[in-house]
Amino acid sequence: MKGLIVAAGQGTRLRDIAISKPLAKVRGKPLIERVIETAHAAGVTEFVVVTGYEGPRVEAFLRRLAMRRGFVITTVRNPDWVLANGHSVVVAAPYLDDRFVLMMADHLFDPSLLSDLLAAPAAADEVVLAVDRRLDNPLVDLEDVTRVETDADGGILRIGKLIEAYNAFDTGVFVASRALIEALRDDIAQGGAGGISAGMTRLAERGLARTFDIGARFWLDVDDAAAHRQAQRLSA
Repeated sequence: MKGLIVAAGQGTRLRDIAISKPLAKVRGKPLIERVIETAHAAGVTEFVVVTGYEGPRVEAFLRRLAMRRGFVITTVRNPDWVLANGHSVVVAAPYLDDRFVLMMADHLFDPSLLSDLLAAPAAADEVVLAVDRRLDNPLVDLEDVTRVETDADGGILRIGKLIEAYNAFDTGVFVASRALIEALRDDIAQGGAGGISAGMTRLAERGLARTFDIGARFWLDVDDAAAHRQAQRLSA
């Protein structure tokens, strides 16, 4: 299965550590390399990486990584990288299959999280989001995390950073379908910002968005200096 990695944003809160967030090093290894290694270990065989801010620098690194490690990596430049992250998913559409893994360049996670997510049953158009139900997880930045409200069966009711009622956190790891791409296109066409959460909200309204509980497994959004310190402490 192909993996799509969104790596287009500025990452201003990590600017003191690296000019490009995907290239911010954790124990000497760039974040995006760690994400690719983890996904490959979980069964992802090819990668599509959407770049934007500092695109040439990130693309040059990925070319060297592909040659050094034998990974199959296609890069796609998002000219609208200042816009919401769903625009990067839409830009990558021509390079994706009917189903694909969606990941963020700055989210670290245990490979078993993704391998088990890939093994979970899913309908053809359904999108399954890995969620953390540990609302007291000390690694989660409550000011920035995307929150998820689900029903008793794990179906997504609402998703967003500002929702007040929630019972899970979005880990940034999805097994997606092209239905997500179409939902994002619809959101943009109708004047929405085009964020991934907006696309998931549209799918939830159609019963096509549900969750996979990661249990006690590790994940971390490395979005600022404090999270970077946690990543340095917890990563091998």
